[in-house]
Amino acid sequence: MSDCCTPKGYQQVFSRENAQAQARRYRRRGLDRISRRIVKLLLEQGVEGRTLLEVGGGIGAIQLELLKAGAARAVSIELTPTYEDAALELLRRAGLEDRVERRVMDFAGAGAEVEAADIVILNRVVCCYPDMPRLAGAAAGRARGRIVLSLPNERWWTRLGVAVTNLGCRVGRRQFRVFLHPPDQVLAALAEHELRTVVDQPGLIWQVAALERPAAS
Repeated sequence: MSDCCTPKGYQQVFSRENAQAQARRYRRRGLDRISRRIVKLLLEQGVEGRTLLEVGGGIGAIQLELLKAGAARAVSIELTPTYEDAALELLRRAGLEDRVERRVMDFAGAGAEVEAADIVILNRVVCCYPDMPRLAGAAAGRARGRIVLSLPNERWWTRLGVAVTNLGCRVGRRQFRVFLHPPDQVLAALAEHELRTVVDQPGLIWQVAALERPAAS
């Protein structure tokens, strides 16, 4: 991992306080807009009996909604432990503790430690990781069926927002940066692993895409 983003840096941005605030919002209002887009897309494609792997899933709200809709089980991978208390409390409230395995690790370097799943989800994760090809390769290698991801559009206002955010991190001495990996390059990196784009939904800031592995003939 690049020196610009360290475990300490991620914990500074994605803190326990932030996790608790997200959990409170989810209990009051449900999923945020981008997460709703991802869940809607997956429900349209079907999740009954499917296994899930979510990278950087935070409090696990997407997993909860998909498990309630019929997904079989989920594995959640987080880079820092700061979401664990809030996520486990949500699982207990939903009675789904036995259907979710939560692990703290650098997913891109985990190798065979992480089993493949029918569906891999990367919601607002690509922009938080410096080595996009490595992350894309790791995700593709764990996807038996499909990958759904959200990432920032490459627009002037997005570039400006990223620049301002990174300036704030430097001024605040936070060891964290946001990365604006061009969406076309991200989808191309996933396509190198025999995944084809079946959905590509633009948005004002966030783009949601789905890729599938062709069924064996």
